[in-house]
Amino acid sequence: MSPVETTKIALDAIWAHKLRSFLTLLGVIIGVAAVIVVVMLVEGFNAYFKEQVASLGSNAFMVSRFGFLTSVEEFVEATKRNKDITYDDLQAILSNPRRRYVRDAAASRSASGQVKYGSQILQDVVIRGVSANMLEIDSVQVAEGRYISHSEEQRSRTTCFIGTDIVKEFFPGVDPIGKEIKISGLPFRVVGVAETIGTVFGQPQDNFVVIPATTFEKLYGHTGSISVRVAAISADAINKAVEEVRVVLRNRRHLKYHEPDNFGILTSEAINNFYDSVSSTIQLAIIGVASIALVVGGIVIMNIMLVSVAERTREIGIRKSVGARRWDILLQFLSESITLSMFGGLMGMGLAYVGGRLLAWQLDLPIALPVGWTVAAVLVSATIGLFSGVYPAHRAAALDPVESLRSE
Repeated sequence: MSPVETTKIALDAIWAHKLRSFLTLLGVIIGVAAVIVVVMLVEGFNAYFKEQVASLGSNAFMVSRFGFLTSVEEFVEATKRNKDITYDDLQAILSNPRRRYVRDAAASRSASGQVKYGSQILQDVVIRGVSANMLEIDSVQVAEGRYISHSEEQRSRTTCFIGTDIVKEFFPGVDPIGKEIKISGLPFRVVGVAETIGTVFGQPQDNFVVIPATTFEKLYGHTGSISVRVAAISADAINKAVEEVRVVLRNRRHLKYHEPDNFGILTSEAINNFYDSVSSTIQLAIIGVASIALVVGGIVIMNIMLVSVAERTREIGIRKSVGARRWDILLQFLSESITLSMFGGLMGMGLAYVGGRLLAWQLDLPIALPVGWTVAAVLVSATIGLFSGVYPAHRAAALDPVESLRSE
């Protein structure tokens, strides 16, 4: 028989038992859909994480009291050892006579506070005190008005740059530039509005107010560590800029060559590398669990094919008596098994696409159907159908035609 003829017979057999065939395929459908959805989510989270979470600005990295800590023990040890980052540290970085790879550096501190406009009050707003040159380093961009100026920072002016969530709450349909809001009871004049950032894992990122760093200190005091955002001259020079800053801070703190840093340096690359290692492990673990459904689906297909062979013993006898060869019978049942599992793979792919789009909409992730993994999942389902059908097909082909014709 030709492959077309065997496929037609297989489709007729599957269609004759629609409900049984669908129930047989559930394991394959769920397994394929689970594998594809997991890959879609992981790839979406990777792209989202690198774009929204791990981005520290244009060719930038962060210097703070604590670096990237991955355990409680590291945090406890760093708490004992590390010292606060100060404005003197920032000045040392900027005035370094051997500075070659550091383009700029800016200070930042933050607190959670209350913001008021008229009778409206917003709680838990992020109040950031920054150096005026932070705009040249940070990923935040100006949508309206302008950023904090150097003269406002030097004179500790009460001006502010706000996020779009503040605009939506206080100034819907109104130009916010020039309006006054109150922070800790003091009136601040709005000089600019940031471009919308959106959310990170469902948490809004536009609920903030930026004020001059000197004004921030008057409001919230001088105690505690600052964060320093450092910009390298280019993306290729980030590692050299990191070493340049490390040398400056170690010299300032009189650390010996064998002593660890008592400050933290955080780069986008370090965050991404850690995230990639964690996400890869999680991805493999979840795919391994999801693949169990494919194995179970293969066992179910084998079982139902054995039932099919038992039910169609007389049919096999008739076909053999009119000239069907052993290979024809084998090919017929193998074709049915593979076609059955291929249908399961394609249905699982469709389910994964619909489920992935719903998750993308719900989680606001950049999710797309992974072509490579989709093709692999469908091929794996076909392979499972092939192996699941080998024994039932062999058993059908080995039936004696005389005994088969006697079967009722």
